[in-house]
Amino acid sequence: MRLLLMSDTHLPKRAKALPAPLLAELPQADVVLHAGDWVDTATLDLLEDRCRRLVGVYGNNDGPDLRARLPEVAYAELGGLRFGVIHETGPAQGREKRCAARFPDLDVLIFGHSHIPWDTTAPTGLRLLNPGSPTDRRRQPHCTYMTATVADGRLTDVELHRLPPRTPGQGVSGRRGTAMS
Repeated sequence: MRLLLMSDTHLPKRAKALPAPLLAELPQADVVLHAGDWVDTATLDLLEDRCRRLVGVYGNNDGPDLRARLPEVAYAELGGLRFGVIHETGPAQGREKRCAARFPDLDVLIFGHSHIPWDTTAPTGLRLLNPGSPTDRRRQPHCTYMTATVADGRLTDVELHRLPPRTPGQGVSGRRGTAMS
């Protein structure tokens, strides 16, 4: 089962559209997981129309229209693994311990908010993944998203995809990036 992970799309404020490489991944994905901060309902509509299955949540920048259609936390069993999706998990320090305590029954937690890619495993075995943002790199050198595979009850082939820089007129925020931490 192929997964596509994204978060913090912030359309149309940070870009005018989802990047072409990300859109090209949609038909390849069995499940798309979006960890919030859509900002507009058009992006949700687009993904609902183009995805085989969509699991998404609202984020702190999502208004009443999105909150009416999406939960704060979403759960899905995919290929024998228990997934959760949430937008915010709090500060990086102590994240694994906090999330393992809050979500003791999950195998994988997808989150967003920081726009900083993250891939760690808590001592309990909970895998924490943040795909970054495909449209707003903030202090990161690249806009990003992730793909992964679920096979035989295991998460494999987790890959962070770095998107090429946008050309002028694509809604670039104008912020300069620094090295990824």
